[in-house]
Amino acid sequence: MESGPIVRSADRDDVMAICRFGEEHVRAHYAPLIGEEEAARQVRMWWNTTNIAGAVARGAVVIAEDGGRLAGVGQRGLDGDEHVIRKLYTLPRHRGLGSRLLDVLIGRSPADAGRVYAEHLVADETAGAFFECEGFAVERVEPSGVVRRVRGR
Repeated sequence: MESGPIVRSADRDDVMAICRFGEEHVRAHYAPLIGEEEAARQVRMWWNTTNIAGAVARGAVVIAEDGGRLAGVGQRGLDGDEHVIRKLYTLPRHRGLGSRLLDVLIGRSPADAGRVYAEHLVADETAGAFFECEGFAVERVEPSGVVRRVRGR
């Protein structure tokens, strides 16, 4: 019997569930912040099977499961030689899992990666507050409306 949510690496069998998570939950989260049309565009662009399957194959995606159901998703990647948290989402009732997902993602960065970056939309004040509590400081705000935050290790 499971004692609570688990965090693990995503595998290819998780790809469709991760894409559905984006469609159902991320789109709903973004819609009031950036509008229905832009939220749908963001999900189409970043939560499609090609994008997710590639990130899973690279070992860049972790998930949180609660009773066999997806409760959160995190994804890391590279921007040049900078290690960046690209996705970090949990269902509202599982907000505490965000820190666990973040710890796993950061822990998978190379030991010599002195800094880790996180990106979120300016309009997503919840994400901003979360990353601030986790020790990330604003580095810059992109013209596209993305906030780039940094944290030393």
